[in-house]
Amino acid sequence: MSGSAADAPVVVDALRTPIGTAGRSLARLPAPDLAAPLVAALAGRLDRRSIAPGDIRDVVLGNCTGPGGDVARVAALQAGLPVSVPGLTVDRQCGSGLAAIAVAAALVRSEPGAVLAGGVESASTAPWRSWPPEDGGGPVRYERAPFAPAALGDPDMGPAADLLARDCGVSREEQDRYAARSHARAVTTWRDGGFDAEVLPVAGVSRDDRPRAGLTVERLARLRPAFRPGGTVTAGNACGVNDGAALVTVVDAGTHRRLGVPGLRVLATATAGVDPNRPGRGLVPATRLALDRAGVTLDEIDVVELNEAFAGQVLACCAELGLDPERVCPEGGALALGHPWGASGAVLAVRLFSQLVRRPGGRLGLAAVAVGGGQGVAMVVEACG
Repeated sequence: MSGSAADAPVVVDALRTPIGTAGRSLARLPAPDLAAPLVAALAGRLDRRSIAPGDIRDVVLGNCTGPGGDVARVAALQAGLPVSVPGLTVDRQCGSGLAAIAVAAALVRSEPGAVLAGGVESASTAPWRSWPPEDGGGPVRYERAPFAPAALGDPDMGPAADLLARDCGVSREEQDRYAARSHARAVTTWRDGGFDAEVLPVAGVSRDDRPRAGLTVERLARLRPAFRPGGTVTAGNACGVNDGAALVTVVDAGTHRRLGVPGLRVLATATAGVDPNRPGRGLVPATRLALDRAGVTLDEIDVVELNEAFAGQVLACCAELGLDPERVCPEGGALALGHPWGASGAVLAVRLFSQLVRRPGGRLGLAAVAVGGGQGVAMVVEACG
């Protein structure tokens, strides 16, 4: 993304649902049912600012494992938006929610107005699929989409994260310590009301399922390796399987000036690729590229939100970037909150909005997420009036 900062798109609102653990609080809600309340709420706020629902340019949602079709269109109609408002569903795996926001930023540059963008995932209601039978055999359960050609290497994210931690010398204790800190930070943020303004209750659920008070390094140390003998990734220092949605409102610079509200100016977005055998590294080149396009350094960033898929993966990326892990997810990240795949990148954007706009405490923010198949998506934002 290029152009002067004054002409950059602006995020003027942001909301998320609570994040549920698969099979628990939000388990009965399919993807459109999770996203539609956010679409309706953000559209209602725009309407009160004299942008009618029918004037919304598009609804763009990331989604990985939903029923197919166009989840964004279904959610927009279910939210009561006029049939004239289109919808677009984006699939860049775990980066889908942030990719959707990047798409929205590009859209409002060419078509001034407002776009609702983010992501949604309902792991609990994802359809069960099967590969067609071969040679008279029975159907074979379809576990996940290919992220890369098998001949090149297409590992699951968990085993790949374990190997990345090994390659980078990240110890089990370091991973457990990081995970415990993420939970402690999230619990504190909930206690202090730091999530209240960003979370829209859905189906009677108003809090995240996953954050655990009193989770210590000692308790985490009891867990067995999850993916390989002698490995260091466990159920405790890895994210969960989750349900949830997150959306933001993106407007062009001219619309932002007319609205006269604070927001986050999108200085740059970037997407990059890495070796599919180490997909967790994907956020590193994406972050570097986004920072370069924004004309800022990592040291200048006030709030860093990386998707905490695995503690070892985050710590390996921090080492490569020269980033102090203490700076990452200062109010708790996906290890504590959960990782609803198609929504997680948008959750990062919501978190930046809360920390830089709702509770002003800095100017610049970074969101970045690694993606299966060896990709990364990043965004640099600036708080603005």
